[in-house]
Amino acid sequence: QVQLVESGGGLVQAGGSLRLSCAASGSIFSIRSMGWYRQAPGKQREVVAAITSGGSTNYADSVKGRFTISRDNAKNTVYLQMNSLKPEDTAVYYCNAYRLREYWGQGTQVTVSS
Repeated sequence: QVQLVESGGGLVQAGGSLRLSCAASGSIFSIRSMGWYRQAPGKQREVVAAITSGGSTNYADSVKGRFTISRDNAKNTVYLQMNSLKPEDTAVYYCNAYRLREYWGQGTQVTVSS
């Protein structure tokens, strides 16, 4: 089992920045990838960014150039640095990890005011 705990969400004005953190614990050996998803009201959950155990990253087109995903292996933590935030970035952000199956955090709310 893998446990994921997110932190760092909040309310920010458009153009501002936030950094989300996701701390992994439990059977973290051989986690193949970790990432961030988001779900806005009335919309489907969508991938925002992902990072593999080797450090390769992928981003949704809507956040390229504004968001950066990174990981600190010593702390078993993945970060999502979000800059130039827009109101359309408002959503609940979920941490995701894949190790034999998918694991999810509880989610953290990000609200961007215009």
